[in-house]
Amino acid sequence: MDIYLIRHTRTATEAGLCYGQSDVALAASFSEDLSALQQKLPELTEDCPVFSSPLRRCTQLAERLSVKVTTDDRLLELNFGAWEGVRFDAIEPEILRHWSANFVESAPPNGESFTDLYERIGDFWRDLLQQPLEQAVIVTHAGAIRALLAHVLTLPLANAFQLRIDPGSVHKLRHQNAYTYIDYLNK
Repeated sequence: MDIYLIRHTRTATEAGLCYGQSDVALAASFSEDLSALQQKLPELTEDCPVFSSPLRRCTQLAERLSVKVTTDDRLLELNFGAWEGVRFDAIEPEILRHWSANFVESAPPNGESFTDLYERIGDFWRDLLQQPLEQAVIVTHAGAIRALLAHVLTLPLANAFQLRIDPGSVHKLRHQNAYTYIDYLNK
């Protein structure tokens, strides 16, 4: 199975805004961003399923790639809880430092830790691998892609943020004979 992980394209948010599970719009450049992204993908088979986070920044993109889109809450970005919609520089510095140093196990107030995200993405991944598919496309978020790659590569979770995941990027995995290969990242 060829699996294409796609991060949604640029959003219409200001830099430094915490918007994990907030339903923000895509940037005005969406048409151009979509065209650039489509150049990175091969021709998809007619029966290729597209799985998407339910947030519109992902579904809007997914629906342009296929008419066969399945949304799945397990593909949501990290839940920043009380920090959703808040600029990072507006969060009390000591609290933000503590979370930044301990994000793997520590959650923002009323949010989730990176371990929580890793576990729900792992659940999605196990279900996906049970399906007899030639291709699959997953449209999701940077945190979810990092968590999935950490799962595939058995990375220590704190190291997942060393993986660069640009807006509109494509990452190709190939699952064959009960093993997952990385063909490329951040294309």
